[in-house]
Amino acid sequence: MALYEHVFIARQDVSQQQVEGLVEQFSNIIKENGGSVSKTEYWGLRNLAFKVKKNRKGHYTLMNIDAPAAAVAEMERQQGINEDVIRILTIRVEEHETGQSAMLQNRGGRDERRGGDRFDRGDRPRGDRPRFSRDRDEAASEGSDE
Repeated sequence: MALYEHVFIARQDVSQQQVEGLVEQFSNIIKENGGSVSKTEYWGLRNLAFKVKKNRKGHYTLMNIDAPAAAVAEMERQQGINEDVIRILTIRVEEHETGQSAMLQNRGGRDERRGGDRFDRGDRPRGDRPRFSRDRDEAASEGSDE
């Protein structure tokens, strides 16, 4: 059997409990067709890059699947029929990641990645021009008068 990482996005109108019900439904499809779901992660309600079927947000869920291709194809077919699912992505992988996915590890947000407030440049010089101190500017202007 092959290993897959499967992500689906549910509509913003459904509740988290309904998303968990969808995960159960899709897991049962995989199990009925001879596969198994080793891990599921709910990534939360996140913004979409663009509108998808009149939705600006969606509930993201990851499933690590160990199943034959026919089982995954049947699950994707069922998701295509379900009107609560707006997008799916299935990728075949060599091995599943252990522990949390990168999406859950970076849950802290943008500030942790950038190292502080977005507009606080601190003591870092601007990249497009050299940084001069006031003392250097005054010394240069005094030296030019003589």
